[in-house]
Amino acid sequence: MSEEDFTIIKVFGPSVLKVKIPNDVVNYLNDYYDKIIDKNRLTNEMSLGKDLVGDVTQELKLEKNLMEKSGWTKFLATNVSKWIEKEVGKKITKFTILDSWVVRQFKNEYNPTHWHNGHISGAGFLKVPKNLGGHFQKKPNKEYKGGNLQLIHGSRMFMSHSTITIKPEVGVFYFFPNYLMHTVFPFKDTDEERRSISFNAKIDDEIYNVYG
Repeated sequence: MSEEDFTIIKVFGPSVLKVKIPNDVVNYLNDYYDKIIDKNRLTNEMSLGKDLVGDVTQELKLEKNLMEKSGWTKFLATNVSKWIEKEVGKKITKFTILDSWVVRQFKNEYNPTHWHNGHISGAGFLKVPKNLGGHFQKKPNKEYKGGNLQLIHGSRMFMSHSTITIKPEVGVFYFFPNYLMHTVFPFKDTDEERRSISFNAKIDDEIYNVYG
């Protein structure tokens, strides 16, 4: 991994880590889900839709053996360890994945503002439509946000933005503290799938709990 692939985004407030997911991990996960979706082999045990906040087509659980075989567990653990050490100067000794899941989102679907449990969370992209749509009205000075991930913290103040808006890109993943609010905007004008992946994990309590 080059330094260019490991970027800590910190304007002020919570640290956000931007990392590239290895292509072999992206391909493994996409191939796995494409096959079971095509063959209609999704089971009730895989579905997390009733437990998560999004109004989307499907939210599918990653089983432990899939996370291990795909390299997903190693990717998460390696980057969280490096990120925490760079940010707080301490090495974690614990990394426990509480859950990880894939979100299959199609046009007009969305994820409302929410936050996660655990200590560390993140979201990234496995598939992105070629075209996410555009504004109904002409807005030359306004960037279209359909399908974007938005991270939210605090309130808008002078010289201090309260949001980071992220355009989805296949293979890009963002790590952030569990409490960081975020949302995903609906998109339109396509029948293609926007496929994202997320996780929640715990690290050492004595490192996470800065209040003692």
